[in-house]
Amino acid sequence: MVSPSYPVSSHTPILCLWFVAAPCFYTLRDQAIRVPGGTSLLSFISNETVFPDPSLSRDRGSDLLRPSAGGSHRALARCRHPQERWQDCAADAQRLRLGWVPAAPEKVPAIRWQQRFRDYGKSQPASGFTPSELVPAPANAVVLRVAAQPLPNVLPAGEPPLPVWPEEPQTPLCSWGFILPTRAPPGARYNDSTVVYMSPSLSREEEERLRNKIRADHEKALEEAKEKLKKSREEIRAEIQTEKNKVVQEMKTKEKKPLPPVPIPNLIGIDGGDPEDNDIRKKREKIKEMMKHAWDNYRIYGWGHNELRPIARKGHSTNIFGSSQMGATIVDALDTLYIMGLHDEFRDGQKWIEHNLDFSVNSEVSVFEVNIRFIGGLLAAYYLSGEEIFKIKAVQLAEKLLPAFNTPTGIPWAMVNLKSGVGRNWGWASAGSSILAEFGTLHMEFVHLSYLTGDPVYYKKVMHIRKLLQKMDRPNGLYPNYLNPRTGRWGQYHTSVGGLGDSFYEYLLKAWLMSDKTDHEARKMYDDAIEAIEKHLIKKSRGGLTFIGEWKNGHLEKKMGHLACFAGGMFALGADGSRMDKAGHYLELGAEIARTCHESYDRTALKLGPESFKFDGAVEAVAVRQAEKYYILRPEVIETYWYLWRFTHDPRYRQWGWEAALAIEKYCRVSGGFSGVKDVYSSTPTHDDVQQSFFLAETLKYLYLLFSSDDLLPLDHWVFNTEAHPLPVLHLANTTLSGNPAVR
Repeated sequence: MVSPSYPVSSHTPILCLWFVAAPCFYTLRDQAIRVPGGTSLLSFISNETVFPDPSLSRDRGSDLLRPSAGGSHRALARCRHPQERWQDCAADAQRLRLGWVPAAPEKVPAIRWQQRFRDYGKSQPASGFTPSELVPAPANAVVLRVAAQPLPNVLPAGEPPLPVWPEEPQTPLCSWGFILPTRAPPGARYNDSTVVYMSPSLSREEEERLRNKIRADHEKALEEAKEKLKKSREEIRAEIQTEKNKVVQEMKTKEKKPLPPVPIPNLIGIDGGDPEDNDIRKKREKIKEMMKHAWDNYRIYGWGHNELRPIARKGHSTNIFGSSQMGATIVDALDTLYIMGLHDEFRDGQKWIEHNLDFSVNSEVSVFEVNIRFIGGLLAAYYLSGEEIFKIKAVQLAEKLLPAFNTPTGIPWAMVNLKSGVGRNWGWASAGSSILAEFGTLHMEFVHLSYLTGDPVYYKKVMHIRKLLQKMDRPNGLYPNYLNPRTGRWGQYHTSVGGLGDSFYEYLLKAWLMSDKTDHEARKMYDDAIEAIEKHLIKKSRGGLTFIGEWKNGHLEKKMGHLACFAGGMFALGADGSRMDKAGHYLELGAEIARTCHESYDRTALKLGPESFKFDGAVEAVAVRQAEKYYILRPEVIETYWYLWRFTHDPRYRQWGWEAALAIEKYCRVSGGFSGVKDVYSSTPTHDDVQQSFFLAETLKYLYLLFSSDDLLPLDHWVFNTEAHPLPVLHLANTTLSGNPAVR
């Protein structure tokens, strides 16, 4: 194993930890600290564990840490720049006045160094390395602690010394590394790769006491083994089963641990909404009957499964929910049932969740989908009904999602195994990138989780994502859809307000609304993004239809997806509070998008919209490719109709919504539920035999609200997540976020 050379300051002991093929540099305080017996050696050093101080920040997306404005000068540097940015790392190091610069790139091995301890002073490279392979530190072992220390021959005269880190128990210890000589002459270079593990010299009495303890423990274990061997196989099996049952019971007890009480926001408009007009009331009752048809058939043929195949009359699932049956339709539909007054059905769903919904399964799920459907659905059900079980289940699931954030940048993986916590990204997503609409659509649910639990971890995770995005360059002011969670760099330059990008922009606006319009940072990010979108992506066709294209490979693709049709509602929702008094402009822009999306419905044989449609020459608002002609019960167009109805009360939106409801009833309803169709341009469509969970969560809910009065879930008190689950506005007057200073 070869170690690169580095210049060493005189009289300055330096420790260099190795991982991810790059060096890190720290000074050592001239002091030793005792570590309790059994403490595992550190195996992975990350920003958060080594530098928990929030005053530290990254510079230009690098991993070099330095004091932020107004922060204390206690940070030294760790460089993990790729080779092409090595000069940046060197320059930043010099600005810190540490008196050294990294070695030239060619002298840094382009491999991953992995080590583990053998005995006390030996080490060897190890492949397949995991933290559990580390040998525990012996009792009373002495290790050197990482800390900032004044550098005698480096700091200019008159500069204040770097203060030593305070004695904080959460400050980690550094128990291994490459130790350079304490007194190297100026300019000396050191090239030794010996790992030093320091152990104190024990007195004779201490050594004898330690030997006796080890001997006694060994004899005790031997006696227990002998007793086990005297028992029959059946007795041993019974004992094992007893221990298993004990562990399961302890886990259940832990899961049922009550959460701290918090003040519930003043909830307004959770029921009612009866329209005065008799014709509108009949239409609303029809939507309710459609919901009951969808739910009852799921109850009969797919109960407990994630979704329903209404023609085959059996359960259905997709890879976004993993291999387990988690009852996605039950969780997704609960708040719709409650709002519609279907309380018997709601209680059936609640009982299933209480007794059957289990997240301790070996199943890989989509972090995004599980967050918006399950956590969002459970939180909404809790706020509407007040039933504690929904809050408990939401928190249990959220804890299972947290390991997805264990990436070098803090940008979460797209997928996570609920049991092992292992995460990964979709293989098709731009060289292993995370997707903007996925990692950018967590804020609403995670802020409410911190509010309800008093635990700031959820809030900190989503705010870290926001801070990272704020520091990144954006081509033409646009956010690309792909970001690599390892490097923190954009992937393919593809920007869309439809799939892959859509709900990121939605959640910037809704973070502001949910904060009672006090999260000005979120509002600024939204306004900046919308201005860039309007400048580069929003165009008008030859026929006068306003559409939102996609930026790909340096040019605009004149295609709009059904998913992008939500933006009409978003523009209307964000009109109030717009810059330069442009509320009227954005309300009109929302209306134009709604008209375009209605045309995409009206120009089909079924009066249902295709998955995407083009604006190319003579073709406008029409799907061209066969693979884009399907309709899978999507809600986005109806969502926009509802928002525009709420803000304008223009009767055309109720008319257009009713047209869509009749088309769904005529072409998508089957005896076993509702199914998507494969070709909206065919008068004799083929069904895809899937009743999507979002059909009950979103499509039918938005239709029901469209034909309800405005006092049902008023928008100044409720904000809908991207799965149409209503969450209350957290007014500052009655919210302390459980006394959490990080959230405040």
